[in-house]
Amino acid sequence: MMRGRGSKSGQTQENEGEMALDTDKIDDAALAILSLTLHYGDQVWKGIDWAITNRLFEKGLIFDPKNKAKPLSLTPEGVAHAREILAREFSKAE
Repeated sequence: MMRGRGSKSGQTQENEGEMALDTDKIDDAALAILSLTLHYGDQVWKGIDWAITNRLFEKGLIFDPKNKAKPLSLTPEGVAHAREILAREFSKAE
């Protein structure tokens, strides 16, 4: 579970004490992903596009997203892959 170190721009976030994350990069990535659901000019869905969750399921990174539960569950492979991405793309230089 992630815990924040503040909400100001440029702040870091720790991922279970393993690494400091660049929250500006994460915010940029989240905004880009949100923009994939852009409609009516400026509105986006709060969740991730279903096509993306379906592809993640097909890759074995999440369990079947087609259920009544709101949260998605990562597979063990998905957790490992997510951690690799965080380290590669979003770790903050010390």
